[in-house]
Amino acid sequence: MKKTVLLLSFVAMMGAAFTVTSCTDDEFGVQTAQIGVLTLSFTGEDISSYENLDIELREVNTGAIINKKTQKVTATSIEVPYGSYKIIVNGKVVTTQLTTANAAGTAAADITTMVTNITVPLYYKIFHEDFIIEEVFFTGVKTPDGKNYNSSRYFKIVNNTDKVLYADNLIIGQSQFMTTEDDNPTPYDVNQYFPVKGVLILPTNEVDPAIKKYPVQPGDFIVVADNAINHKAQTSTAFDLHNADFEFPSTAPALGQVDNPAVPNVDVAFTTAKNMFIMHNRGFESYVIARFPAGESKDTFLQNRKYDFSYINSAGTVTKRSVYSIPNTWIIDGVNNSVPTKFFHTLTSPSIDAGWTSAGSVDSDPTRFGKSVRRKITGRMMGNKNLYMDTNNSSNDFVKDSEASLKDGIVH
Repeated sequence: MKKTVLLLSFVAMMGAAFTVTSCTDDEFGVQTAQIGVLTLSFTGEDISSYENLDIELREVNTGAIINKKTQKVTATSIEVPYGSYKIIVNGKVVTTQLTTANAAGTAAADITTMVTNITVPLYYKIFHEDFIIEEVFFTGVKTPDGKNYNSSRYFKIVNNTDKVLYADNLIIGQSQFMTTEDDNPTPYDVNQYFPVKGVLILPTNEVDPAIKKYPVQPGDFIVVADNAINHKAQTSTAFDLHNADFEFPSTAPALGQVDNPAVPNVDVAFTTAKNMFIMHNRGFESYVIARFPAGESKDTFLQNRKYDFSYINSAGTVTKRSVYSIPNTWIIDGVNNSVPTKFFHTLTSPSIDAGWTSAGSVDSDPTRFGKSVRRKITGRMMGNKNLYMDTNNSSNDFVKDSEASLKDGIVH
């Protein structure tokens, strides 16, 4: 995914608000809800016009949502009740190169006065030339006797371009934070980096890393499985993943993990889960794929990308943590996951993913097992391979509660 760094500027605008108080013989000082006017202005480097924008305001305390659509404007005003709002903007813009692109941006606003002015920086991208996440299966399955079977999870990563790509040294990052809560960590800048509690690195040619080892043809995909075995031998409801391209290292035999020597292991470069990479089975995490730029490697990442943060815990004291973060400039794709009843915020910059998807509708949804999140198919490319939607917004790009594509095994 190609990102553009934006310059922010603030534009002052005017609005109005009112509070009504009435008194009668039977009531004294009854006050209606206070209303303010929130004015949003839009800005973005190399953007010449804003064709249409969808605006969502979510009040963080009540979950109430206000939506508005705009066309060909650089600013808009909305009457909203006092409160704290998360702002998400998605839409289409025209660049200074006269190309149409998908754009997105986020902001936050506390409406406590009659007039509030906010500038929302919008980020856009043109169709990129690298891998995308096509599917994530994190829910696991139920056995015929109703028990949880948590193996056979996987990432499916597709070459959505018309050229050969190489999976060597591809990075998979797992979010440190969750989409269902916000501890207000400090420092934290979603537009600069993606904090991670788990990092997988796909292998490469150990003899000569300059000679790539894992080509992926246009339209084809790779599967990175938590355990590359035929799980149907354990339970009929699970999947046969014995011919996955890569697998997580099997470091927990007590959990039923068995290493498949025919499938290369990925490197767990960092994890907070005792040498394991464990996917959240209710889907409250976000995932990204990334590449090391020239001059960067696993070693330089571990040396230079430590992320120290703190937050106020439920007891009112400060908790300090130390993990890692992946710079946004390294990231080529991402997907946020949540459920409608618990969603609080996305964990990626809008330039990576401005939306979110889900498997299940509520927390611990019993219907989620065996389902995944899958990217929408928009057409066919050369060789009759699927062409997938990629608008930088998982709310648009993914099908929620999808049937897992590998339930009958891996077929290219």
